[in-house]
Amino acid sequence: MKHLQEKYHYAVVVFKELVKTDFQLRYQGSFLGMVWSVLKPLMLFGVMYVIFVRFLKFTDGTPTFAISLLCGTCLWSFFTESTTMGLSSIVNRGDLLRKVHFPNYIVVAATNTGALISLGLGLIVVILFGAFSGAHFTWRVLLVPFSIIQLYCLALGVSLVLATLYVYFRDIAQIWEVLLQALFYSIPIIYPLSMVARSYPIVAKLMMLNPIAQPIMDIRHNLLSPEYVPTVWTNTADLGGAIDTPDVPAEWQWLNSPCLNILPYLFTVLVLWLGIHLFRKYSQKFAEVL
Repeated sequence: MKHLQEKYHYAVVVFKELVKTDFQLRYQGSFLGMVWSVLKPLMLFGVMYVIFVRFLKFTDGTPTFAISLLCGTCLWSFFTESTTMGLSSIVNRGDLLRKVHFPNYIVVAATNTGALISLGLGLIVVILFGAFSGAHFTWRVLLVPFSIIQLYCLALGVSLVLATLYVYFRDIAQIWEVLLQALFYSIPIIYPLSMVARSYPIVAKLMMLNPIAQPIMDIRHNLLSPEYVPTVWTNTADLGGAIDTPDVPAEWQWLNSPCLNILPYLFTVLVLWLGIHLFRKYSQKFAEVL
């Protein structure tokens, strides 16, 4: 029992040090330092807002669309940063893994936790902006941490899978970069779901079953705008008057089944389990390969 306690304590100490080191090295040498963790999503939001909202009119006309765009940008940046840095984390820490014996998964989890800290700073900015831009804060704010945990678990599961594959196949980095671009445009972040739901309600429903889109939309809904931001539990044909969609054809009525709404949650659990399983299976050989 004492041995297990010492082993657990050692793992926690290593984890904390890795999180601290990764977060500090991320902006080492830059003039603004950790300010970039807030400034980057703000700058990305500014570019998207000008191009897609002002010029291309990708908006639903609701008063909270701009702040929802900022929130979605922060959440997507977290997922991108977690998986991209998690992908190469084992390879980047190869020297450490060969010299020091500790659970390898800590390296990936520490990288994801560093991205989670950046997300926390970004969400503070979102809340501050929301207070001055018409965001509607309700009791649903209490549900936000659960959605953040879900998104973190999904990112961790994906990171574990990618980190395992990257040790053996370095091409996976380029493949994942392309997939991230495709995923980004398949999620209603820069455009409102109503743009899709007006003409393609079936596609809109399927988009909401995306395990990445679901927690992002849930956080925006619960944190900023329960009236205008839909969730997987919201009927796309009735979003509080936000959109007006045609009826779903009879052969697609099964999409309205409440049972389908749990698919994103089940997929998140499946991805996390798969990541842990693959990582545990091949991690013992990492030091040899690296």
